[in-house]
Amino acid sequence: MKILVTGTAGFIGNHLALKLLERGDEVIGIDNLNDYYDVNLKKSRLARVLDHANFTDVRADIADRETLEQLFRTHRPQRVVNLAAQAGVRYSIENPHAYIDSNIVGFINILEGCRHNGVEHLVYASSSSVYGANETMPFSVHDNVDHPLSLYAASKKANELMAHTYSNLYQLPTTGLRFFTVYGPWGRPDMALFLFTKAILDGKKIQVFNYGRHRRDFTYIDDIVEGVIRTLDTVAQPNPDWRGAKPDPGTSRAPWRVYNIGNQSPVELMKYIEVLEQALGKTAEKELLPLQPGDVPDTYADVEALVQDVGYKPCTQIEEGIARFVEWYKKYYKN
Repeated sequence: MKILVTGTAGFIGNHLALKLLERGDEVIGIDNLNDYYDVNLKKSRLARVLDHANFTDVRADIADRETLEQLFRTHRPQRVVNLAAQAGVRYSIENPHAYIDSNIVGFINILEGCRHNGVEHLVYASSSSVYGANETMPFSVHDNVDHPLSLYAASKKANELMAHTYSNLYQLPTTGLRFFTVYGPWGRPDMALFLFTKAILDGKKIQVFNYGRHRRDFTYIDDIVEGVIRTLDTVAQPNPDWRGAKPDPGTSRAPWRVYNIGNQSPVELMKYIEVLEQALGKTAEKELLPLQPGDVPDTYADVEALVQDVGYKPCTQIEEGIARFVEWYKKYYKN
């Protein structure tokens, strides 16, 4: 297939592009290489796919309407995976406008491109952050998600609503994927595993929020990519049993779906740090701090809908995933 992947210099987008190319797909990749974090890391990721005969590199911002319109007209992708976004809960408090530009304006440009160019299926990144103040564990796609705790979370919920509108009005099949704390080689430097590893190797303190008591459903990058590909290949279908009198938040009478992709095995942050210490062979000096604004205490994915519809469940344990990350980190940064 010919597949447009946005955010191909990003953590998930780059892994996905590589996997699609390996199985024989043609990939049109778009990224603006912004400086939210180390641009050299983004360039190193891109170098893994740039020389592939079936990869087309487009250097642009999805918020640029004219460029996106031209890209869709020129390349006519059959399917689209939108992973380009301004990420990060904490940064959304400092710079809210970046989230509107990329996650809202950029996403409407993607939806319009799909609508006007006969795209068969749009898969897009949502986030476990949409569950916000929800305290029912594990988080299910059938739960209400109307109480986000950060603008980042609100922008991802908005994406799901916008996609539903296009699925309803134009019968555009769309699938939103709520990722749960993705980690692994080539990861993002603003995330805990990266920050902890660098600090421990440099002999510096690590900042441990919520006194290390919160739990995360850490999900290894290969599991995420497998889930993305399986949902991309399974075009979203209407739920014939959906009723407005008792609406199911996870499905629709339109060709619209949302899925959790998580390990379904939450780990306390202190345990995560302990496994990292073992992989590094060094003990961390810890600074215990309260929960940060916008953060949720726990995340825990119910992946039953994913298992039922695409036959897949993430399974990589943190001991294996962290060991692979540490091996990559030491090689990449020559530690």
